[in-house]
Amino acid sequence: MSQRPLILPYAGIVPRFATPLAHTGEGSAILGRVTLGRHAFVGDRTVLRADGHDVKAGEDFHAGARTTLHIAHDVFPCIVGDRVTVGDDACVHACMVGSNVIVGDRTVILDGAIVGDNVIFEPGSTVFPGKRIDGGHVYAGSPAKMVRPVQAGEVAKRRDTMVAAHKARAAKPAAHAIASSSQIDPTVFIAATARVRGRVIAETASSIWFSNDFDAGDGTIVIGRRTNVQDNTVIRCSADGVTIGIDTTVGHNVTIEDCSIGSHCLIGIGSHVAQGTVVEDHVLLAAAARTEPGQVLESGWLYAGTPAKKLAPLDKGKREMIPLIITQYCEYARDYKAAQEALLTNV
Repeated sequence: MSQRPLILPYAGIVPRFATPLAHTGEGSAILGRVTLGRHAFVGDRTVLRADGHDVKAGEDFHAGARTTLHIAHDVFPCIVGDRVTVGDDACVHACMVGSNVIVGDRTVILDGAIVGDNVIFEPGSTVFPGKRIDGGHVYAGSPAKMVRPVQAGEVAKRRDTMVAAHKARAAKPAAHAIASSSQIDPTVFIAATARVRGRVIAETASSIWFSNDFDAGDGTIVIGRRTNVQDNTVIRCSADGVTIGIDTTVGHNVTIEDCSIGSHCLIGIGSHVAQGTVVEDHVLLAAAARTEPGQVLESGWLYAGTPAKKLAPLDKGKREMIPLIITQYCEYARDYKAAQEALLTNV
């Protein structure tokens, strides 16, 4: 698919742009109820997805490579102010971000958070759900903590540096190279901007989302029934491969190496599952957490932090949340699969 960006409707609603986009990177996708202000720059493999609420960005929005903006279905929109600059491999999810904000590389801002104006997030910061970030300061860490006041002209200087770096980058076109020995059920949704290489087994109603980058190497990537692997997730295998069970959700911008992930799990946004990790059934790995090579995550627990540690047993609310996400993503996948097939038919 050569269209750049990939633009698809959701529930009959198409994205809206105040002016033609200043730049659209290779493999980028803009989907559903997205509204962008003037002079928006959308980087390589960036995903702006508004399928259950609104994504809105103001004037001079600038996103680097592998950025994801998304919503919480019927709960939180994603609203971004003017002159917001988002770095590479960052995720801004279902939150409110003010104007003149720098979101550093690999930063994650989560549901219900409110970020004031004139804020800088250093690379790798995490803003957890519902947090309020006061304007006029630099924040760093996971969780993000106030470091110092923003200096005069610092936001503009950082923005100029990031914008120059993003403009200098030119990605190679994305491509599918799925091995002939793969087994892909006809009901599976594979987004047109996903790059999938090697042997893949994808079972009924599973989904591989926008700008994902899978390389099975000499192994096999197995995705169980109704499991969704969300936008901008990277899977890298050697000989061992990756196995993900049924009814599991892998969030946006996750990195997965050779490992086993069980059924009825939630792998949080921006997390990293290291080589040899075993995630048993009914596990929730929190956003931005990192496992250690060979680590075993025991069934029935919430793990968080770097390295990931037991935080609390899964309560009733968390257990009930996982199947709700599965149901919603199966619906999303059916709708996008139909919209994508309709678009490709007319190309």
